[in-house]
Amino acid sequence: MSIIAYIESSNKEPKKSAYEVISYAKNISDQLSTELIVVAINVDNTNEISKYGPDKIVVVNNQSIKNFNPKIYAEIIYQICIKNSTNHIILGGGADSKFLAPILSIKLNAGYVSNVVEAPSNYEPFTVKRTSFSNKSFCDVSISSKNKIISISSNSFEKKITPSNPEIIEFDAEIPDSNIIQASVDLSKGNISIADADIVVSAGRGMKGPENWHLIENLANTLNAATACSKPVSDLGWRPHSEHVGQTGKPVATNLYIAIGISGAIQHLAGVSSSKVKVVINNDPEAPFFKAADYGVVGDAFEVVPKLNEKLKAFKAENN
Repeated sequence: MSIIAYIESSNKEPKKSAYEVISYAKNISDQLSTELIVVAINVDNTNEISKYGPDKIVVVNNQSIKNFNPKIYAEIIYQICIKNSTNHIILGGGADSKFLAPILSIKLNAGYVSNVVEAPSNYEPFTVKRTSFSNKSFCDVSISSKNKIISISSNSFEKKITPSNPEIIEFDAEIPDSNIIQASVDLSKGNISIADADIVVSAGRGMKGPENWHLIENLANTLNAATACSKPVSDLGWRPHSEHVGQTGKPVATNLYIAIGISGAIQHLAGVSSSKVKVVINNDPEAPFFKAADYGVVGDAFEVVPKLNEKLKAFKAENN
């Protein structure tokens, strides 16, 4: 029996979530005294992966796989599972893993639990805690099937360095035909992706136009954060749709989420509620977002944001 941790990648490098996934899988493998196998598809550098305790790293680098394709990736992981008698698959909470999980669930006849936020509380039966009702509550879920698929929420499980000397295995997978065609890729313009960011600076129509977005970008640069926006902003074409966060866009579960000029529609709040600390800057004291925020500033963004950025720069200079 073995445990597989599939890690998402970007530009042939593991995403930040990869190390949370491996750490979570390592915790389970230690409890069950089983082998931990990390599956890395289209990943060039495995040195960082070995710091988190895998016994094996299965590398799949096939020239025919240029972009993520859920059908092909699921088939590759399935083949590796069968070869290694895998009963547990651990995935992240990114878009790629959300595509893969249901396909793998069917192929492996496996129980699947998403949005998991804690290590298993019990192993007989296998029980985990997950968020539910758009992150408004928690529930414990037990899986009775032999094979199990767990998808963990971002920033929910601490990365734990456990250096190992894993065996590196080049896996020659049988690549199936696929009718999925990738027409285009819409990348966010920031230096840091929303999925990998510890801090996200997001803004809405309160910024009054795309010409004012330099204020958001400057603050994000100071905080080493990703930039994001509300749905109306992306619909208006002020920012790319890849930066749209919320229930109808990308979910956000960062350590710090700063919302500027966003009133707080229920769909937006549902998609960012997993963030640990939420800060709101808005000139309307009745904005719904204030009820969900940990900290709030009532004021004009065009006055508050530049001053905040100036103070943060001064603080960083004093502490460097």
